[in-house]
Amino acid sequence: MIEYALFSKQPFDQFVDYLEQLGLSPQTREAEDCLLVCLPENLDAGLHEQIDIEYDRMLTLNMQLVDAEEAESAGYHAAGIVVNLKDGSVSYAQVDPAHMARILEVLTAEEFGEIVAAIVDAVEQPDSRTHCQKLRDSGK
Repeated sequence: MIEYALFSKQPFDQFVDYLEQLGLSPQTREAEDCLLVCLPENLDAGLHEQIDIEYDRMLTLNMQLVDAEEAESAGYHAAGIVVNLKDGSVSYAQVDPAHMARILEVLTAEEFGEIVAAIVDAVEQPDSRTHCQKLRDSGK
């Protein structure tokens, strides 16, 4: 079995939901200091790669949540967003933790990541056309 460890309930639940959407039936259990998701080792290589990408995203979310919890227990609040730039570099955008909590109440990390990626794309590749003009130009 391949084991994936997460330390916060939210990314754990999102990862399990993702795997179930792929048609998999992950086994889950709680260990002493983490939540485990277990899958058989004989998965298709492409599927395994796809799962690893999602797991990495959930680890990033997990890290952000743990950092926010630690900051809160230390008497200050902090939250951030990982921003992947076109050139492959990574930047971290600091945001109000209350705003981040509200966003993650209604959006999955994947959905919010898509919004951030769209904003990054618009900044890195500006297009002054309106949304309607873009739709008309694309023939949709």
